[in-house]
Amino acid sequence: MHESALTRISGVSGAKIDHDVAFRDLTTLRLGGRPVAAVRCATVGAVVEVVRILDDAGVPLLIVGGGSNLVVADEPGDLVAVVVEADDVVLGTSGHGLDVDGATVEAEAGAVWDDVVEMSVAAGFGGLECLSGIPGSAGATPVQNVGAYGAEVSSTLEGVRLYDRRTGVDEWVSPESLDLAYRYSNLKFTARAVVLAVRFRLTVDGLSAPLRYGELAKRLGVGPEEGASGEARRPVADVREAVLALRRGKGMVLDDADHDTWSAGSFFTNPIVGEAEVESVRERVAATCGDDVAQSMPSYPGGKLSAAWLIERAGFPKGHPGEGAPARLSTKHTLALTNRGDATAADLIALAREIRDGVRDAFGVSLVPEPVWIGAELD
Repeated sequence: MHESALTRISGVSGAKIDHDVAFRDLTTLRLGGRPVAAVRCATVGAVVEVVRILDDAGVPLLIVGGGSNLVVADEPGDLVAVVVEADDVVLGTSGHGLDVDGATVEAEAGAVWDDVVEMSVAAGFGGLECLSGIPGSAGATPVQNVGAYGAEVSSTLEGVRLYDRRTGVDEWVSPESLDLAYRYSNLKFTARAVVLAVRFRLTVDGLSAPLRYGELAKRLGVGPEEGASGEARRPVADVREAVLALRRGKGMVLDDADHDTWSAGSFFTNPIVGEAEVESVRERVAATCGDDVAQSMPSYPGGKLSAAWLIERAGFPKGHPGEGAPARLSTKHTLALTNRGDATAADLIALAREIRDGVRDAFGVSLVPEPVWIGAELD
């Protein structure tokens, strides 16, 4: 079955079969065993044709972009990796003559996300700058509604080009059809469609989206009065540089020489317990850590809590469990689980389980992993 499908794929223009790659070579965690084969697709057309051939043959497959949101088992099973490398990016403006009223950025799914952000900022377009430095590909951003520093992809997303694996239809769909929410879309954890391209609607006045994340606003000199309005804006290039500096300080910008960046970024989503449950969590924190610590517990509208804060107060400091461990919390940020160079997926999973169980036992809060799990599970 695999051999006949791969034989057909060998004739697809823009597709190249690679038998010498493991998932550790394709993911930012540098974890995961070998697929049956990896098929590298240099064009959108190649992606569609390769996926169609594999689906018709009943061959299990995994779509891989930048690999920044994957935890792949040491023995991932009998599947083919379809590596999306189609990476064209087109920037444009709308309006007439000097009356420009907006801009669009359209990127194929394989484009490096931070390259897309950098290009938009260089053009003076606003809306993506707070998402600077996030690893991975453009095609992955709507799948989990990527967000950081008070911004989410959903706020500027205009359309997503999908190949529907059930119907065989290749079409642009609206953001509304994706049920976008906090780190979620109806594409996540499903295999119903493949993202081929994304399109964003941006501003053209050279200023950022409103700065609504306190740490970033403070770094950019937004005072309390201006910040209270929730509408403070700054030049997009300044915001990008500030975001990159903050992310580097937390080990959240990829650097091959820094094992703190060998991660999937924020490993757990910030838990949403609901407004009514915040005080009961605070009481658990008080019982474990004292009243002063409990009163400092951050909480946000809708009953959202800080996963990083809970992890550290549950007894897991930066760098846990310490020198020599193959998988550790980042020494810069407690929300990143990292591969120190020779970890296995089993090592990382054991650490994730320890942290999840520790936070639940201490505070009654269940942390949910953000990455997609392939051939592995936390429970």
